[in-house]
Amino acid sequence: MDILTKTISLFFRPRQQVLRHYAERADDLQHQQLRYLLTTAKNTEWGKRYDFSSIRTWRDFQARIPVQNYETLKEDIARMIDGESNILWPTPVRWFAKSSGTTNDKSKFLPVSQEILKKTHYQGGFDSVALYLENTPGSRFFLHKGLILGGSHAPSPLNKQVHCGDLSAVLLQNLNPLVNLVRVPSKKIILMDEWESKIKAIVESTSHADVNSLSGVPSWMLVLIRAVLRHTGREYLTDVWPNLEVFFHGGISFEPYREQYKALIPSDRMHYMETYNASEGFFGIQNDPTDHSLLLMLDYGIFYEFIPFEEVESDNPTVLPLESVEVGKNYAMLISTPGGLWRYEIGDTVRFTSLRPYKFVISGRTKHYINAFGEELMVDNADKALARTCQQTGARVKDYTAAPLFLLDKAKGRHQWLIEFEVMPPSIPEFAALLDRELQALNSDYEAKRYKEISLQPLEVVVASKDSFYEWLKRKGKAGGQHKIPRLSNSRAIFEAIEEISNKLANNKD
Repeated sequence: MDILTKTISLFFRPRQQVLRHYAERADDLQHQQLRYLLTTAKNTEWGKRYDFSSIRTWRDFQARIPVQNYETLKEDIARMIDGESNILWPTPVRWFAKSSGTTNDKSKFLPVSQEILKKTHYQGGFDSVALYLENTPGSRFFLHKGLILGGSHAPSPLNKQVHCGDLSAVLLQNLNPLVNLVRVPSKKIILMDEWESKIKAIVESTSHADVNSLSGVPSWMLVLIRAVLRHTGREYLTDVWPNLEVFFHGGISFEPYREQYKALIPSDRMHYMETYNASEGFFGIQNDPTDHSLLLMLDYGIFYEFIPFEEVESDNPTVLPLESVEVGKNYAMLISTPGGLWRYEIGDTVRFTSLRPYKFVISGRTKHYINAFGEELMVDNADKALARTCQQTGARVKDYTAAPLFLLDKAKGRHQWLIEFEVMPPSIPEFAALLDRELQALNSDYEAKRYKEISLQPLEVVVASKDSFYEWLKRKGKAGGQHKIPRLSNSRAIFEAIEEISNKLANNKD
């Protein structure tokens, strides 16, 4: 470790000590967050409506306040945007994170208070570096530059007082100016709206910089890396940035992309660290390089609750506090935050891998799974099976989506996978058969439905034309940044829309 990094690392020591004691303090820390939220917001409109002052326990909290989603909060958020104060949160909210999600085209505007910026998002960034430094004693982190690939919606005014943008744009706009001294590209470039122009500008401004850390969504960072390699004529990213040592990634699963990154960055000194930072809050950090699960961040002002996945669609689902979750089960996550979201269903599902400390993996989305035949296939299963299949066949996947296909009698069917390959496998039928076997090994429900083809036929792989998924995102105004491809769906709408684009691209090519 160089002298500069060693010196600056001293500022992270107290926080590293706190994080080491998460396991024994977990339940107390969570109840402290609930007390902080209720006390701070007791005189807001919501605080008076639900009498926050009289809430003493989690059971009071659960009984008093209904579970929320964006639709139930939308009117109050609109009032906040229009300038009304003290509704969901007491301090003025001047920034809103614009998120279209992956389920429809309607924009969500999620309040970003000063408290959630500092106590949650920026603390998450600080802790990510703290944990990385603790795990990487030879790091030269502060001796070089960090490249951040942000979103594609630059900050824009909603009115004279209020602005919105991608979360990454909001964070960069409010960042301490000192951080800009160790970050590339310039704020002007990173906040550009048009994705293709932004990639070009980033490549031209950073290909000669001394970059040692990357931050962004794996799929879009891969686009940038390939653009850098084309521009420089180099084969490996370490030929361009020899001091590269870490990629802080999040937004989507890294599993389908892991081997591609290893191929482009063939360095034993390269580290990969996952974070879970969403528009609604910062929830998890990978604290162990040998374990891909995430440490649940317990003292960011966020109070967590969980709904068993099988009850998500229920009118009266069971809701559990953190202390009641079990290892190996899928849960939909509810959050209450210092941005004014109360018992808010975020739409992600998690599965705990450890309870002391609380560690988890993101297993999917509450609306993105396939359960057409009782197979309960989650995104986590799909990503892992695909990664294993690629490893065994030498294939590389750029993007994919999957949906059920019902056969004529409606009693049986199969899954269809639309896959855009970076490197094609030697045989598509063999790839499909191996993927099917890996899914059975990972998911007992899928295996049961495939047994003697009781209800599921072998899956089918449909090869997508080059850039089909990018074109679909582009047509929806979602190219770049934090936008994601919906991986699984019970509906065929997304599959068929991308397949149609793929067919047109193939015909134009001919």
